Amino acid sequence: MLGREIGHAHFRSSVTPRHATLPAAPDVVVIGAGAAGIASARRLLERNVSVAVLEARDRVGGRALTTMLRGHAVDLGAHWLHAGPINPLVRLGHARGEPLRRAPQDSHVWVGRRPGRPEEAAASGRAFAVADRAMTAGASEGGPDRPAATALPPGLGPWAERVARVHGLVSGRPLAEVSLHDFPSMEYGDNFFLAGGYGAYLARLAQGLPIALGSAVTRIDWGGPGVRVETADGRNLSARAVIITVPVMVLRESITFAPALPASVRGLIDGFVSGIYEHAVLHWPSSPFRGADRLASIVGGRHKPPGLLARIDGTPFHYFELDAPSAEALDARGAGADGVRHFVRAVLAEHFGPARLRDLAIPAISAWRHDPWSRGSWAVVPPGHAPARAMLRGPVGGRLWFAGEALSRLQWGTVGGAYEEGTRAADAIAGGIRAEAA
Repeated sequence: MLGREIGHAHFRSSVTPRHATLPAAPDVVVIGAGAAGIASARRLLERNVSVAVLEARDRVGGRALTTMLRGHAVDLGAHWLHAGPINPLVRLGHARGEPLRRAPQDSHVWVGRRPGRPEEAAASGRAFAVADRAMTAGASEGGPDRPAATALPPGLGPWAERVARVHGLVSGRPLAEVSLHDFPSMEYGDNFFLAGGYGAYLARLAQGLPIALGSAVTRIDWGGPGVRVETADGRNLSARAVIITVPVMVLRESITFAPALPASVRGLIDGFVSGIYEHAVLHWPSSPFRGADRLASIVGGRHKPPGLLARIDGTPFHYFELDAPSAEALDARGAGADGVRHFVRAVLAEHFGPARLRDLAIPAISAWRHDPWSRGSWAVVPPGHAPARAMLRGPVGGRLWFAGEALSRLQWGTVGGAYEEGTRAADAIAGGIRAEAA
């Protein structure tokens, strides 16, 4: 199976933070040491609330993982710092002096086997601008929810298929399966990358936090005045409250709640759909694209790849993006790691010629949809389920809190959104504990 062949456990994190010992009787247990869990722990400690973080993996960072490939730090998961003006990790990064760099606004267009002409690049840009305005207006107009695909305007000409494919990639599912009311409202014109990797940045933020790795939570008993949390490695912790930050796709099958969650809450969790955004990491020195960190649109021909990010940090590394239809088609054929590599090479050979691939290597392929602690790249809201993100923010029984990218309306699917939601949940719990003490 694809997940077993190229599981993320094979790759080691480029940064390994030191962790503090768990307190014996924490005020709060945080489940998961991804962005939301790290944010929760940091904020609780800032507010003098004791915390213990339990992480199933042998590393922190969740779906943000930076590893070393050929001497360069490469992200295997999240790599964009989206929505700079509202992303807390951009603000924090600037304050900490992290090596942020603004994402370029210009991109490449490649048509068939040649570079796109200026008029073709301009036409592509206009098509995306028209579509973005129409979909954003449709998302804000109110009325019954409907598939995002229904808001795509006519008149996009030969770029219509390309626009739909790219928006499906960044949404995690084809637009027919995505809620229009949940269409991304992030400002994509103010994005950042980070030298050394996004996952490495998160790992640095986890330095000194009380985190137990390899400690998967199996049961949460919230029937009494507090909570009791049990793990597969034999831990049994009691606390006043728990913040649950694991992906909703994992949550619905990996943790037993006693008593069971209310049917309304379970319905909100079960209504999400697994989003797929994977990439093959290319090491391709002779790539025709120049300039660091630029997106490349490849159009024409039989194969129509949804996206390519070229010359990451000015290196020979590129990301070849796989959207949900591509990844699921490969899975249906039983394509393992070599099958994915063969597919990528076939696509690139069609558009650039076999000779251009003489120095191409594909050292890594992500598979978050098969990772047991992810089950997807992020949580997608299908048509009709848009209120779920906000509704899950409230506490359950005053003791259970949920956090993570799935709860963020403005930054869903992003590390920044997860971090913001982790901070929100921690503030709510800390405020309640302070009120009790008073």
